[in-house]
Amino acid sequence: MVIKKERNIPLPGRHGRPISTDVITSNEGKSKPVIIFCHGYKGFKDWGAWNIMAEEYAKRGFLFVKFNFAFNGGTLEEPIDFPDLEAFGENTYTKELDDLDAVLDWVSSADFKYAEIADLSRLTLIGHSRGGGVVVIKAAEDERIQKLVTLAAVSDFGERFPEGEELQAWQEKGIAYIENSRTRQQMPHLYEFYEDFKANEERFNISRSAKKLKVPFLIVHGTGDPTVSIENAHKLNEWAPNSELFLLEGSDHVFEASHPWKSKELPPTMEKIVEKVSLFVAEEK
Repeated sequence: MVIKKERNIPLPGRHGRPISTDVITSNEGKSKPVIIFCHGYKGFKDWGAWNIMAEEYAKRGFLFVKFNFAFNGGTLEEPIDFPDLEAFGENTYTKELDDLDAVLDWVSSADFKYAEIADLSRLTLIGHSRGGGVVVIKAAEDERIQKLVTLAAVSDFGERFPEGEELQAWQEKGIAYIENSRTRQQMPHLYEFYEDFKANEERFNISRSAKKLKVPFLIVHGTGDPTVSIENAHKLNEWAPNSELFLLEGSDHVFEASHPWKSKELPPTMEKIVEKVSLFVAEEK
């Protein structure tokens, strides 16, 4: 088996910036279920063990697509970490959903290089952390999506914004900064991020979207997640009618991975996730 990896394919975004995209698959099989993976906040497609994870799915017969949100702070030339903090500051949930829609359109088009082997009747979205909230909303809106998986997903965008004096100061200054504990960069957020959320608050209500879901939904979460508590997983499971919880005892927000990831093997927890998700996607609806 040969694993094919095509990296940093530039897709045109809808807001003036390209979407850096990877496709990972194998040379075996003629009809492959498609998985599209969305990274989280302060994340990127090449973070930690995501590349090894993608290869593991390819070995199992999937066509795996992952991408950087156009305003995640990376560039086509430097897709890892955050060389373009100005772009990072301009990101919004609307832009992320538009990016995901552009990737879906590309994968679904006759011009897609892998169209002959891509089985779009078995298309799954996977989202990590904030990306998990994005894919819940998208799966409720888009009938192309057949199955849904979240990894350590948030269940409420609104509660993650500041309140009171902190929110007022953000509005007055027009910008706020959060330190990236790993890179020590001061990550900017324009106040327009909050304005975009408020203007589209009904659409960005993850609870509302989860309750509307018609597709099978696998909710993966570590019980020891210090970043997005396990309560988020329980709420998603309560709201979504056709959902299943897969809890990993004591596991953290990134399932024992880290960046950079120097091993050629996945952490054991992520191996369990790949195995579980592969079986979930392969099941008949």
